[in-house]
Amino acid sequence: EKLLISEPSNAYDFGQIINAVNTSKDKAACADLLTITDPKKLPVLLSNKLEGEIFLIFIRSLEYYVVGKDPGLVYQHLFYLSKAERFKVVLALLSKNEKDQVRQLFDLLSENQNNQYSLKDLESLKKVYEL
Repeated sequence: EKLLISEPSNAYDFGQIINAVNTSKDKAACADLLTITDPKKLPVLLSNKLEGEIFLIFIRSLEYYVVGKDPGLVYQHLFYLSKAERFKVVLALLSKNEKDQVRQLFDLLSENQNNQYSLKDLESLKKVYEL
């Protein structure tokens, strides 16, 4: 059954939704969550709970469901995701294949570039993601 996603009001709610999304590997539900969540709130909502699996379902959901509709939102999420606690740890533990998935999302952002970010912004962010 499809997960019903409502805007999380705090880190605990966000964590509960993320766990449900991650358990079911529901990328569409994760995309819904990221679409209704203000990117600026991401570091606070994630608290210290960012893990590889969560990072990757975010990347895949943004790639499959969001980048084609709203590349600006994807850029914002990637930007604020990089400010989350444990971001560097998660990045360090990604396999080559997983890093390639992140690179693919950045490539799509270059192709769908809009006025919400410049290619220079994108290049700077790629460096933060060590790509």
